[in-house]
Order: sequence, then structure tokens, then C-alpha cells
Amino acid sequence: MSTGAQLLDTTASPGDITRRELYFFNLYRCLEAVVYVGLVFSPFAVDWVRVSRPLLGQAASAVYLVVALALLVSTERLRSRLAGTISTSLLIDIVAASLVLIALTGHSLVPMMLLVNVGIAALLLPHRAYVFATAAALGVAVPYAYQLLSEPGRENNSVETIAVVVAYFIVAALLRYLGGHMRAAEDLAARRGVDLLNLEQINDLIIQRMKTGVLLVDRANHILRINESAWHLIGNPPPNQRELGSAAPELSRRLYHWRHTGKSDQTAVALAHDVPEVIPRFTRLAPNDDTNVLIFLDDTSLLSRRAEELTLSSLGRLSASIAHEIRNPLAAIRYSAQLLAESPELNAEDKRLVDIINNHCTRANDVVENILQLSRRERSRPETIDLNAWVLAFVEDYKQSNDLGQDQLRAVTHNRTLEAMVDPQHLQQVVWNLVQNALRYGRQPNQPARVSVVARLAVDKGPPLLEVIDRGPGIPPKVAAQIFEPFYTTHEYGTGLGLYLAKQMSEASQASLEYVPVAGGGACFRITLTPAGALLASRIAPQSA
Repeated sequence: MSTGAQLLDTTASPGDITRRELYFFNLYRCLEAVVYVGLVFSPFAVDWVRVSRPLLGQAASAVYLVVALALLVSTERLRSRLAGTISTSLLIDIVAASLVLIALTGHSLVPMMLLVNVGIAALLLPHRAYVFATAAALGVAVPYAYQLLSEPGRENNSVETIAVVVAYFIVAALLRYLGGHMRAAEDLAARRGVDLLNLEQINDLIIQRMKTGVLLVDRANHILRINESAWHLIGNPPPNQRELGSAAPELSRRLYHWRHTGKSDQTAVALAHDVPEVIPRFTRLAPNDDTNVLIFLDDTSLLSRRAEELTLSSLGRLSASIAHEIRNPLAAIRYSAQLLAESPELNAEDKRLVDIINNHCTRANDVVENILQLSRRERSRPETIDLNAWVLAFVEDYKQSNDLGQDQLRAVTHNRTLEAMVDPQHLQQVVWNLVQNALRYGRQPNQPARVSVVARLAVDKGPPLLEVIDRGPGIPPKVAAQIFEPFYTTHEYGTGLGLYLAKQMSEASQASLEYVPVAGGGACFRITLTPAGALLASRIAPQSA
């Protein structure tokens, strides 16, 4: 999993390539200056080198050597102004070569060495290649013309000079073409490198966020990579604990058995204390090569939850079909009961029976509506909301939509901004249901209900909370343990689906709904919300060394 990152680290970037080329260009200039110094200061004269102007040659070559060394030392600092640095340094090369050519009589070596300068400059700055070639041609032609004028009897080397000038333009053209392609290849490599790095980061992020635990183990049972889920499933070992045998002995034993028999033990096992049971799966990165092995840890609780979700989904669709079939005869029964209740010939006993029919039709219709709501529930669309403003608006809206009479409903907000990530429509349905239950059941005998909708932060700067609190008799512990189960109710006309639906909608918005007893009497239904901008998870597994 770290191969891509390692490959990118060992591949030179375009900036590194340019710095290296500029360094060798300056290094060659130093060599060139040393050759010039050797030509003009050497006591050993040769046939094809004669110093006609020693002072000029010595001064020019000495200054050129100092400048060349200064450019070599300043390579890193001059790299930020690449075009100006190359153009100026090449101009210095041409001037130095021209002065040395004037000082020397035999000069074929100097123009040939300058040919390399022109070629490197054209390679680094392809768009100025012909400018460099023209400047170099003038730098060679001017000393040649000067020597012809100052020494009329001197041997005519015009063919050699013309050949060198033509060579400058040929080399500039070739290296201009090569430099353009080289820069295009560098740009493409840089883009591909960025794409590979981004892809590697995305893949690594996906692996880190997977619910399935993933470990990469080498032949020596050393953990090379591990994602967050696997880190939790093996008991949160210390970051420096990289030996599988020490971090998860049972997993190491099963890996050893799989490597030697090729068979994997599919029984669930808890790899540490207070962690879910897992089913380990092993696979090689390459066929017939168990140098590195990938280990997948399937959380059995997740598998059970997925199976439960599939079962509930199927039951929801089945219940919705049944509910649709019930609504039509139920509507006919209710309508007939209403017509029967209007008959003047009914006695008191018959009217009581008709009332019973109407009440139970209403209850059955509520059950049908809740089942339909469960089956067609829309996907959660979380967004950031100001919880204080939302609670104030909700209480005001509820009071305008319902006649509370003597009952009390108030909003309690926090003294600072509370932002939460939640689906406002789901939250509206959940809190509306909780407030209705609190006003209906959360009251002392013969007293008005007192209900509060509270927005606050959990202790120690925890997540934002929304609570619906009443001052009623509370809920007995045995009942409280079952109130979120579907179809469980203690009221004669309750459906047992209201709190179940409220919990399901809360979880769909990455929130949790729980019942909390209130000291001194009363009930509190607490919704723990996701803070706005909070990360779903953090990458805590250490990288491989």
C-alpha cells in the first residue's frame, strides 16, 4: 500500500532536474575557465597555441575563473531566476571566450568549448536557442575580424570560423527541439506524479475508513500497514507495537496455520478484551508468494446488523403491502360506524359500542400510517443548523399549531452558538413526536404538563444535545428498556411505533436517541447530534517505517 508513495519519493521532480542541470552547467564553466587559465599561463608553449596578448588573456581568464566559481557556489540561489541566470552566464561565457580568442593565436579549442555552453543553454531555455547561437557566433566572429585587421599577414581561418558558426546554429536547433520535448516530458511526468500521489492518498483514505479491518503483514509477522478498524479490533495496541504475535497472538496463530495448511479457521473470535468478534480472512498479494499477506477482519456485529437491516427492510415492504390492503376495508368500517352513530334510534349501549369501533379504527389507522411512514422513509440529507435558533423556532411553531391549554412548553437555549449536522426534516418529526408524548403522558395527576425543549453542549465540550424533558412520573426501568422496540406500548390506544420511528430517523442522521431518567421525577429523551464540521474518523494508525 505504500509502494506508490515510495516510487514518487525516488523519482526526481522537474525542479530537482533543473537544479542538477544548472549545477553541471556551472561546473563545466569552471572546467572551461581552468582550461583558459592553463592556456594563457602555461610556461609550456605548443605549436598551435601562441599567446600574442598575455596580459589580456591572463586578466580575462582569471576573472572568468572567479566568476565561474561564484556561479557554481550560488547555483541554488540563482535557480529562482533561471532564465536570467542562464542568459547572463552565457553572455559572460561568450565575452570571456572572445577576449581569450583575441589573446591567443591558435584558438580552435576555445570555440569548440563554447559550443557546449551554447548547447546546454539551448537545452535549458529552448525558446532562446537561436538568440544564444547568434550571440556565440558574434563572439567568435568579432575576434576573428579583429585579428585580420590588426595582423594583415595572419593566416586566413575563415572556413574554420564559418564552420564553427554553423555548428552553433545546428546544435542550438537540435537541442532546442530536444529541450522542448524534454520539458514536455517533465511536465507530463509531474502531472502523472501528482495524479498518482492523489490516487494513493484517496486509496489510503478509503482503506482507513473501511469498516472491515485490513492489515498487511510480511513473512516475519511484522505489521507493515494497518487501518483504523483493524487497530480497534485487535485491542488498540501501542503505535510502536508492530509484531503481530505480540499485538494479536490468536490472529498470528491462525495466520501460521493458514500459511502451512492453506486452510483458514472461519470461526468467530475476539482478538482482545471488550472488542467485537471477527472472522479473519487471509490472501496473498501475489499468487504462490506469501512474502506479504493481506488480512481482512470481518466484524460479526456489522454482519449481524446488515442482516437485521435487510430483514427489517423486507418486513417493511411486506408490512406496507399489508397496510395498503387494510386501509380500504378499515375506511369502510369507520365510515359505516360514523353513519351508524348519527342514527337517532341508537340507545346508550349501542352508542358505546359504536364509540369502541371508532376508537379502535382510529388506532388501527394510526398503526397503518406509521407502517407506511416506516416503509417510505426518505434518505437522510444532513446539513448544518444553528441548534439554538432551531429550538426557538420549533417551540413557536408547535404552539401556533396546537392548543396547549394549561400545559406549558418552553425552549431552553445555550449561551453560545451551537451548530450541529442533522437532517432538519427528520429532526422536526422526531422532536414533534417526543413533545407530543411528553404533553400526553409526562404529567402528574390532575396537573398541567410542563415540557422543556433544551439545546446544550455535553459536558467537557462534548457534542451538541437536544433534550425533551417533562416533569411527569417518569418511566419505570423495566419499561424504559423496551420503549424503543417496535410495537411495544403501555397505552391502550398506542401503536408502539412512534419511539421506534424516532430512533430510526435519529440514527439515519448520525444522531442517537436515548431515554435518561430525571432526578426528582420526570423523563428526558436526549438526542446526541453530530457537531458541524466534525470528521467521521481520524487516521490514527501509524505509517510503516
